[in-house]
Amino acid sequence: MGLNFDATKPIYEQIIDHIKKMIVRGELQPGDKLPSQRELAKDINVNPNTIQRAYREMELLELVETRRGMGTYLKEDENMVITIRNDMARDAVTNFLQEMVSLGYTGEEILVFISNELSNKKEEEEGHDV
Repeated sequence: MGLNFDATKPIYEQIIDHIKKMIVRGELQPGDKLPSQRELAKDINVNPNTIQRAYREMELLELVETRRGMGTYLKEDENMVITIRNDMARDAVTNFLQEMVSLGYTGEEILVFISNELSNKKEEEEGHDV
């Protein structure tokens, strides 16, 4: 689990976000066992207390459950992936919109900008298919 940490956000939150992305991408499935806190701390070179905080927060968010003596597992909830994906997309859009507004874009200018970028992306993808 390679992570490059951002100094502007707590590490435990970045670990949670990374695990959520792994779930959304299908790299982790509901019911999968997560590495032990000690293992993960060693793998990504952070303090074990940071991993403990991340796991505790994920438990409060009902993403994981700790099975005494067995470890920490992702909840077996079929809707979890959809919920996480939608929440992360909403956060990304909110952050994007806040940044665009701070740059002085109006709602209509933002829509035009997005439309142009989507067209460019589509052209790029079609160019690679040839």
